[in-house]
Amino acid sequence: MIQVLVTGGTGYVAGELIKQLLEKGVVVNATVRNPDNKEKTKHLRAIANELNGQLKFLKADLLRDGDFDSAMQGCSHVFHTASPFKLDVKDVQKDLIDPALKGTQNVLEAVNRSDSVKRVVLTSSTAAIFGDNIDAQNIPGGAFDESHWNTSSSLEHSPYSFSKTLAEKEAWKINKQQDKWSLVVINPSLVLGPAVNPLAGSESLKIMKQLGDGSLKSGIPHLGMGVVDVRDVAQAHIEVAFNEKTQGRHIICGHNSFFLEIAQLISKKYPKYPLPKKELPKFLVWLFGPLINKAMTRKYVSRNIGYPWKANNSKSKEELKMSYRDLESTVQEHFGQLIENKLV
Repeated sequence: MIQVLVTGGTGYVAGELIKQLLEKGVVVNATVRNPDNKEKTKHLRAIANELNGQLKFLKADLLRDGDFDSAMQGCSHVFHTASPFKLDVKDVQKDLIDPALKGTQNVLEAVNRSDSVKRVVLTSSTAAIFGDNIDAQNIPGGAFDESHWNTSSSLEHSPYSFSKTLAEKEAWKINKQQDKWSLVVINPSLVLGPAVNPLAGSESLKIMKQLGDGSLKSGIPHLGMGVVDVRDVAQAHIEVAFNEKTQGRHIICGHNSFFLEIAQLISKKYPKYPLPKKELPKFLVWLFGPLINKAMTRKYVSRNIGYPWKANNSKSKEELKMSYRDLESTVQEHFGQLIENKLV
């Protein structure tokens, strides 16, 4: 049987990835901070009991040297999904940069020491491809592709995007220094869709809750973003892992959208919830955004609000044969899961 390692085993993307791997009969080693916390792992354990694959939880910390060596023993593939997705943090270096960058270094150094790992799949982000929506104004056709890199984010401006850029660049650097294992990268846009563990915290869950709990009923920023279903993201990981012809980076994005469109699609099925029905003027977002959310700085507002987001996903369709789920079912199923679990 094929044996793989998935880092960050209780994460949003990792949960769906582990589920799909188990469906294929794969033996999955999943690293978590505390394997004894049965509450955090019970959803995956229940799934594993019903599927053909095998699941083992192992303790590992992104910031500790050598923590991934034993978890990696006997594994042919490593899926490095563990990296914090937080937009509003107190300490950028501690909460974002260190776990993203040092974590990538620790995992890949363990791969270098491994005798069994042949391929690594890194979960990066389109945040490593672009910094601000306005950046697309200088691109022919106005669409980002895999050749582009984020050059405008920093510790002070869009630090989450900066952390993803640093981590992916470091991964490519480490990969080029050896010839034992190959590296492929998945660059998803905003990931939505029903979670394997509906109660696990994630930025995606927070966004969906804010849309439905009434906190945005007075209006929502005119913010463009790419959206992709979590089930499609997991499928893409598996395709690049076991198809050795695939190489390089892969934008995984099903739809170029705006937040208001997402709210409207949810309202079609759930009209009784206080979802936003209009977009706020940019000057109001610029004025009050920083007071509501630390990540919504005035520089961020000026460079992103009002600008569409567009990505070229042709590589994923042609090489990975991706057929993306429609946006309506993704957001309605995700919101329905929140209702079912009394989260909105």
